[in-house]
Amino acid sequence: MTIDKLVPGQILRNDEIVSIFQCAPQGGMRRSKRTNSLVLISDHTKALYEDRWEGDVFHYTGMGRVGDQKLDFQQNKTLAESTTNGVDLYLFEVFRENEYVFMGQVELADQPYQDQQLDIENNLRLVWIFPTSVDYPKLYIRLP
Repeated sequence: MTIDKLVPGQILRNDEIVSIFQCAPQGGMRRSKRTNSLVLISDHTKALYEDRWEGDVFHYTGMGRVGDQKLDFQQNKTLAESTTNGVDLYLFEVFRENEYVFMGQVELADQPYQDQQLDIENNLRLVWIFPTSVDYPKLYIRLP
């Protein structure tokens, strides 16, 4: 299986994601320099991050489990600069353990913004939220 053969709605296992994207086997943001991609995992089976859909826009919470998140920290920076750095973004959602639903290739839909959420120590902190949307033009041709 290759990245270009993935279909939105397709369910993959974690080891398949690692193989296809040549990325790390854990974490919510998995950068692969080999495939020039950033895999975004929104795991709804874990309660730490409050990722959510608002219409066609998915609001994805950045990296960092304790304390205030930093925009220039690791993959938060990669995601924030994705409109200019050439890194392709791919979104998966998890509703059942080890079932990763491919939502499609995404792109930033708006500027990242800050919100408040609890960290793993149950302290209120600032997080970065990245509004993303599925890159539909790559999925179908629009008719006039």
